[in-house]
Amino acid sequence: VQLVESGGGLVQAGGSLRLSCAASTSISRLNSMGWYRQAPGKQRELVALISGGGITRYADSVKGRFTISRDNAKNTVYLQMNSLQPEDTAVYYCNAYSGSGTWWGQGTQVTVSS
Repeated sequence: VQLVESGGGLVQAGGSLRLSCAASTSISRLNSMGWYRQAPGKQRELVALISGGGITRYADSVKGRFTISRDNAKNTVYLQMNSLQPEDTAVYYCNAYSGSGTWWGQGTQVTVSS
């Protein structure tokens, strides 16, 4: 499975970005897809997850600000990020999981200026 992220960039605090993750396979076959992030000097952490059945899970730090969604017809998962803060600055990675394995995208940089 190949995952290609897009949509990162530089935004001021309080702004919004939407990340996209296009998969090379039918995402309806996957158990879950998610977004993770890694800030400099920190471990990679879960941001948001969406199961094949559409159940979502969020890190406490992004609840109410970020929304994960999926478009099975386009084999794409999105992360809408609102009210961005400098602490959201990180490389964001798309992840896909199935019983056959787990896959990662190359990452997209999100930088939030104060």
